[in-house]
Amino acid sequence: MSENQQGQRSARERLRRERELDKARDKRRRTVIVAAAVVGVLGLAAVVGLIAANAGNDSGGGSDEGPLLAPAGVQGKDQLAIPVGAKDAPSTLTVWEDFRCPACAAFENGLRDTLHELERDGKIKIEYHLATIIDGNLGGTGSLRAANAAACAQDVGKFVPYHDVLYMNQPPETNDAFADNRKLIQLAGKVKGLDTPEFRSCVEEGRHDAWVKKSNDAFMSAGFGGTPTVLLNGEAIFPKKGAEQISVANVRKWVEEANKGKKPGTERPTPSPASGAGRSPAASAS
Repeated sequence: MSENQQGQRSARERLRRERELDKARDKRRRTVIVAAAVVGVLGLAAVVGLIAANAGNDSGGGSDEGPLLAPAGVQGKDQLAIPVGAKDAPSTLTVWEDFRCPACAAFENGLRDTLHELERDGKIKIEYHLATIIDGNLGGTGSLRAANAAACAQDVGKFVPYHDVLYMNQPPETNDAFADNRKLIQLAGKVKGLDTPEFRSCVEEGRHDAWVKKSNDAFMSAGFGGTPTVLLNGEAIFPKKGAEQISVANVRKWVEEANKGKKPGTERPTPSPASGAGRSPAASAS
């Protein structure tokens, strides 16, 4: 075969691959369900979407080697839920998220103040579950690396502020910036007292990678449509509940309806940073 023929064949192959990538991107874009979330009394709107979990078995990166080390204080089935709030709160908000997911950022950034207020008032407890579907959809390891870093923050009782920082500083979906541990450690500097040698070590060695992967496996096995998946007492509310779209007003209304006649929760866990850190879920269960 002549060099010219080889060059033409290579060019055709490149074009074929580019067309396949374009088709994959178009398919993924078509899976985005867009909803308007009205945020706050000023009528600000955040456009939120449901990023579909349409990846295959590749959930995004890393070796399966290493012990399954759960972060401190995890609860629930297989010890995969990171709990926030009074454990006797009358309602539970279950949130499945991916730190690379733009719809998750829209949900968190639009409803953050409301969710924090409801949690502080003892009206809800929140159980966060971490997924890595964007790594599977787009390639890269940013979902996994960010989730591991958030689990490291949980070890020292700083999951919530670091979780919020990650969403407030989320890179564009196609930019796998969270794959760089240096970026995650830099963002930890925005949370008072988090950027410590122990936190850095936890992030850099991927201490909770296997736990994150188990969480993502649970997400995929549950058959959820995508991230964010948000349930109030087991009933899906994102992107809508019945005919009602998610919004600040509706979230407050749904919680009040669920809590009618029930007292707010007051039983909050005593802060114990690093208790249970590095233990297997089975060992953490009691």
